[in-house]
Amino acid sequence: MTASMSPAAPTREVRRARVGVALLFLMNGVGFANLVPRLPEVRTTFGLSYTAYGVTISMTAVGALLLGLVSGHLLRRFGSAAVGTAGMVALGVGVAFAGLAPNVVLFACALFLVGGLDAIADVAQNAHGLRVQRLYGRSILNGFHAIWSIGAVAGGLMGGAAAGLDVPLEVHLVAVAVLMAAVNLTGHRLLLGGPERPEDVDDATDEAAVPRTPVTRIVTPRTWLVLLALGVIAMSGTWVEDAGATWAASYLTDQFSAGVTVAALGFVALQGMQFVGRLLGDRMVDRWGQRNVARVGAVIGLVGMGSALLWPTLWGTILGFGAAGFGVATLIPSAMHAADELPGFRPGSALTILGGLLRASFLLSPPVVGAIADAFGLRIGLLMMPLSAVLVLALAGVLATRHTPSRHGGPSVR
Repeated sequence: MTASMSPAAPTREVRRARVGVALLFLMNGVGFANLVPRLPEVRTTFGLSYTAYGVTISMTAVGALLLGLVSGHLLRRFGSAAVGTAGMVALGVGVAFAGLAPNVVLFACALFLVGGLDAIADVAQNAHGLRVQRLYGRSILNGFHAIWSIGAVAGGLMGGAAAGLDVPLEVHLVAVAVLMAAVNLTGHRLLLGGPERPEDVDDATDEAAVPRTPVTRIVTPRTWLVLLALGVIAMSGTWVEDAGATWAASYLTDQFSAGVTVAALGFVALQGMQFVGRLLGDRMVDRWGQRNVARVGAVIGLVGMGSALLWPTLWGTILGFGAAGFGVATLIPSAMHAADELPGFRPGSALTILGGLLRASFLLSPPVVGAIADAFGLRIGLLMMPLSAVLVLALAGVLATRHTPSRHGGPSVR
């Protein structure tokens, strides 16, 4: 971006909103991550095979696919600030229900609720983050996702510590729910008010005087294909994240007889290095473009996790999970930013569709890996991680090479 194109310094209100969005992302990372290190305990308690366990975990994706369909409508009706805050508070309640579940059926129902609420909150927090990014006039979305990774690392460490100290699951997760509610309700006051964009204002309100920007509602076949490719790129990132969340602890426990605290380090390494990648991601994307950053990340993940699976050792595998996390760090933010700039969609609609594709990947990933693990071993099932890197290398051409001013007034891509 040239000096003549540099945006004005953000106002105090916009800077406060950035902090508010960061708190949403932080607590989103903390919530489910607290349960992750305790999933092997849940699998053992309910006596589940890898396949049954994978199907149970996939209920989060089922809930996300079904309940997530209303995300766009809720954003247009209530605004991303209200939906993001309410969704996160409710998500904490869902996590607590998972800890209180006395049997696998109710546990699966709790995961269904968690998945649906997470889908709604996820779209809302990203929509509000993109709104703040447009006011900043430069890329900051990767930074929000870095904050999510901090939350996920913190949640994973909290969950591992709770498991190591034998804190009852229900006590542990109810405490997490209280923490999420307190932080998100406090942070809500920092978020932006008003409509998402001028065209979001309902014709029936008394705000008809707000200037409106004409919106094209025709989506071409090529645009749909680009959105699909963006979906596959983002899904590749979620496959890696899901492998860390769903399988890392079980793999380290079963393959290397790691204790519960050490077994949590696979997930923590993935999320920790994903945080590093996202912390650096905005500058890397601004300098080299989304496309090049995604391709280099794919190579890092392919070599790191591929080597760990070919020559398995405990600490080598933990490092492999870390390399995979760094490799996918910018994929989901880049795909979301690119999708939000696609012409023809109503505000929030392309993000909602992309979110649906992400949830579909979570629906398929756990049972597929579980079935492969029961048939051939979990080590073979985790080959999906390096394979996802190959998909990114093949499709990264739809991502941007550089930033230019967007139709929304912030950075866009060409």
